[in-house]
Amino acid sequence: MKILMVLTSHDTLGNTGHKTGFWLEEFAAPYYAFTDAGVDVTVASPKGGQPPIDPKSDDPNNQTASQDRFKADKKAQDVLAHTYRLDTMSAAGFDAVFYPGGHGPLWDLADDPVSIKLIEDFYSSGKPVAAVCHAPAVLRHVKINGEPIVKGKRVSGFTNSEEEAVQLTKVVPFLVEDELKRLGGLYEKADDWQSFTVTDGKLITGQNPASSEATAKALLAVLR
Repeated sequence: MKILMVLTSHDTLGNTGHKTGFWLEEFAAPYYAFTDAGVDVTVASPKGGQPPIDPKSDDPNNQTASQDRFKADKKAQDVLAHTYRLDTMSAAGFDAVFYPGGHGPLWDLADDPVSIKLIEDFYSSGKPVAAVCHAPAVLRHVKINGEPIVKGKRVSGFTNSEEEAVQLTKVVPFLVEDELKRLGGLYEKADDWQSFTVTDGKLITGQNPASSEATAKALLAVLR
């Protein structure tokens, strides 16, 4: 079984002067959920190479068991340091695609034509598409049979109240919850910061960083 993981290459948090990127837990927990299950994982990003880690996700207060494991895992670090360019990837070589979040995807992957077509190719060929936290933003321009992929589908993603809690509501280009609703998604959520994942057919979405492992395991369940 082969899963493609797609990470952001964007490292600038709007006009704040601060850095962003992908959220480390949202890569590490799914990566180990997949590899521990014997899955062959390939990691790609728009620019290739080392994608930017959101420095806040590596704050001492935000450490998780998966992150601790990653920091002791030279092989996983090497995989992350040498991601493939996204434009060299094809849905044909994989069984599913998984998008970790962090704020970065709101600026690059959400509007990336290569990513958009890749998701459409996966989904149209009956292969699952999964995204967690801010990463459901990558679905905003994806269309299946002329309609938004999320229209009429149960979906989740980072909540407006969670974005408010991290004080970035006025910084991000759009709010994930609002965008999923605007596109006709049947948006669902749990309390802020609780693990929550929704599976609707071949579409799997998770609410926040706490949902990353659950979203990965939900994807594995669909593949089985």
